Amino acid sequence: MKILYITLTLIFSSLLLSAQTLGVEELNEIRTGFVPDDRTVALQNILTNDNDIKNNTRNWSALGKVDHFFKYKVEVKGITDQQSSGRCWMFTSMNALRPDVMKMLNIDSFDFSHNFNYFWDLLEKSNLFLENIIATVKKDMDDREVVSFFSTPVNDGGVWNLFYNVAEKYGVVPQSVMPESEHSNNTYQLISVVNERLRAGGYGIRQMAVAGAGDDALRKEKKAVLKDVYRILALCLGEPPTSFAYRYKTKDGEIKSLTTTPLEFYRSIVKEDYTPANYIMIMNDPTREYYKLYEIKNYRNTLEGINWIYLNLPNREIRASALSSIKDNNPLYASCDVGKQINTRAGIMDVNNYNYAALFGVNFAMDKKARILTRQSASSHAMLLIACDTDENDNPVKWEFENSWGASSGNGGYLTFTDEWFCEYLFRLVIHKKYLSPKALAALEQKPVMLPVWDYMY
Repeated sequence: MKILYITLTLIFSSLLLSAQTLGVEELNEIRTGFVPDDRTVALQNILTNDNDIKNNTRNWSALGKVDHFFKYKVEVKGITDQQSSGRCWMFTSMNALRPDVMKMLNIDSFDFSHNFNYFWDLLEKSNLFLENIIATVKKDMDDREVVSFFSTPVNDGGVWNLFYNVAEKYGVVPQSVMPESEHSNNTYQLISVVNERLRAGGYGIRQMAVAGAGDDALRKEKKAVLKDVYRILALCLGEPPTSFAYRYKTKDGEIKSLTTTPLEFYRSIVKEDYTPANYIMIMNDPTREYYKLYEIKNYRNTLEGINWIYLNLPNREIRASALSSIKDNNPLYASCDVGKQINTRAGIMDVNNYNYAALFGVNFAMDKKARILTRQSASSHAMLLIACDTDENDNPVKWEFENSWGASSGNGGYLTFTDEWFCEYLFRLVIHKKYLSPKALAALEQKPVMLPVWDYMY
């Protein structure tokens, strides 16, 4: 033990000796990189008086190069608006189902109540958090897993499997049955209040365990905390219905009424094959081996639900499969790093939209793998992939998202992105397995590699 201590001390000392402070000599050398010539002074004058760096990097030569016309496009039914919330995954999942509901009921427009599913998502996430705390009561408070749980007890983010979990358990309802509230549209304060109660409850459970409380006592306390969470949610979101009557007007002018339960309504609108066995999340993650199945531990909302599982594939496979799905009139849940190279006003995402290197004279170049590993890039937003334009050889040129930021955003609520942008910043899709290649289908037979709760894809 003494030898190990001496060895570590020597290593630490050598690192300190090789490290460099910013002394006078170092600072003078660094300063030489900034030469106040006429061009540099002009740029300094611009940037010190204008805080919109992005606008100053807009690439004029790229304007007008990308249009919004598509050879293949899935039938869609209008734009939704998630407001100031992180529920894009829920909106996207539901947007994929809306056309089927309108066809079934013979109506011109329809939207789901996202508030209804949001209520159950937060309550289920609260239960999962408290169960995770009970499962780790013997671990130190600074254990990496425990820290992960307490850092974010719940949030309003997610991926497709979370929608599937909560819809399978609680169903869905039309928007008019449980309309949006101010807190479902603006989630920050509600999430803060719920998390404060959960952290206090989780800490109390750990203290009870230290004092010798048994499993029954801990779960009794868990239920008491969940009653408080339910009260907070019911006060801010309204209480979800157990049954409902929905009146609607058909395209033929008939007034009809449907009386049912949320779960019965859900079962009536989804196809029999709408299951994780058929709808596969595929990912392009160049940091990991392709044609491998991965699972992120604890990434779910319901305790009994499925985790986030994805098949890692190269972009050529994903693009080919996505095009096949769109040609077959089937939209795809998709998520990407939406903030990169996006011209929101024009509704275009193109790797050539902005040139930061030209403005600053600095090299920012990184490939997708480096951006992921350094946390420079990650999936930040889910949208519905609905269209693809191809060249004379039927190779993809550009694609289109149906977004959930309202009709005033982008190109009437839609976003067009180039095929090059797809390869750099699109991360995952949910696709029916019938569109996958034989090699990809074979990879689904393997046991998933389990990734930790703090994985960078979380």
